[in-house]
Amino acid sequence: MVNHNQKIGRWGEEIASVYLQKKGYKFIDANVRTPHGEIDIILQYHEVIIFVEVKTRTSSFYGPPEMAITRQKQLNMFNSAEHYAEEHEIIHWQIDAVSVEGKPNSEEPRITHFEDII
Repeated sequence: MVNHNQKIGRWGEEIASVYLQKKGYKFIDANVRTPHGEIDIILQYHEVIIFVEVKTRTSSFYGPPEMAITRQKQLNMFNSAEHYAEEHEIIHWQIDAVSVEGKPNSEEPRITHFEDII
C-alpha cells in the first residue's frame, strides 16, 4: 500500500522527469534499486549519464526540498550511482538533484534543478 508521502514523492519524480525531458534529457530508467539505495531517475544528456535525486515537498514549512539531501544521503547517492555505472560500464556520469515544491492538481509546481552536486 502506498502512503501519502510515497504518492507525493512519485508525483515529484514524474514532474522532474518530464521537466528534464523537455530540456533535452533522454529518459533511461526510474526507481532503480542498488545495494546502496534507490536511484530516482536516470537520464542521458549528450554523452553523460545523469543520476537524479528528486526531493518533493508540498509546502516550505520545513524549508526547501533540497534541504533533505543530507551528507549521508549524498554518500548513498554516490555509492548507488557508482555501483550502477560499474555494472553498466558507464564512464561519464554525474549526480543531479531536482527539488519540486507544490501539490498534485494545484498550481504549477516550483522546480529547481541542481547540476553535478557531488
